[in-house]
Amino acid sequence: MFAIETINLEKTYAVGFWRKKPRVALRPLNLAVEEGEVFGFLGPNGAGKTTTLKLLMGLVLPTGGTARILGKSINEAEVKAQIGFLPEQPYFYDYLTAKELLEYYARLSGVEPKERTGKIDAMLERVGLKESAHVQLRKFSKGMLQRVGLAQAILHDPKVVFLDEPMSGLDPTGRREVRDLMEELKQQGKTVFFSTHILSDAEALCDRVAVIHRGELRGIGRVAELTASVAGKVEMIWNGNAVPAGFSGLGAECHISGDTIRAALPEAQQEAALEILRRERLRLISLTPVRSSLEEYYLQKVNSAAKPAGVAQ
Repeated sequence: MFAIETINLEKTYAVGFWRKKPRVALRPLNLAVEEGEVFGFLGPNGAGKTTTLKLLMGLVLPTGGTARILGKSINEAEVKAQIGFLPEQPYFYDYLTAKELLEYYARLSGVEPKERTGKIDAMLERVGLKESAHVQLRKFSKGMLQRVGLAQAILHDPKVVFLDEPMSGLDPTGRREVRDLMEELKQQGKTVFFSTHILSDAEALCDRVAVIHRGELRGIGRVAELTASVAGKVEMIWNGNAVPAGFSGLGAECHISGDTIRAALPEAQQEAALEILRRERLRLISLTPVRSSLEEYYLQKVNSAAKPAGVAQ
């Protein structure tokens, strides 16, 4: 059984003064997320990430297709009780304290009365807000609001956690703490589905990632598998004090340091570069493949196709 499954899920909005112009926010999306994995949903602003999350939460109705969470329809009340959700821009009542807010969400999500106080205190400590438990939310920074939002999302111990840009507004320390929290959730067997455009976080955290752009799924898989599909580079180091003339046409980036030269060039040009070094009688010191990054794969997918007509910005 998949933790999350979408079948041809799509969303088109009617826009304009007379609401007659269609704007495609999400093209038919087919995804399957395994139980217990951390799944990254990547894409630039306006790609359709938040729309997808809103559809899965039941906050907007799909134009077509359907989705299941834990094998059941997303509209079933039983499923809602097993979901935790942090929106990209959460809104909380300004005059509540952090503890009062979590008390409210604990009641809303059905946490047993005898467990509430202990769970709330433990959760505030877990997200680093123990000292601010009785401070009104209107006095919180953006990062602190993000932390209390994370706390409400996992307070009721859900099986599936949806996080929309969870690192937004956090300093490096806060981002590290959120990453640790997500890894802890994975160790507990939870499924974490999060959207982001911070590729380093996705590369460090995710079992698998999907790239979406202009409402269309462009790629999905494990990071190592996806980056392997990107044309790689090699790094060559040799003795010398001048770059051979033939290297200018190979797309090489060369740097001279003392009596050695370091060049990074496309893997496809490796044999041509070696031939130039042999012809010039230069001594090769090392030849190392350079692993492609998730950023290179992401940019390849985002830039690979022209904009389809009628797609949301």
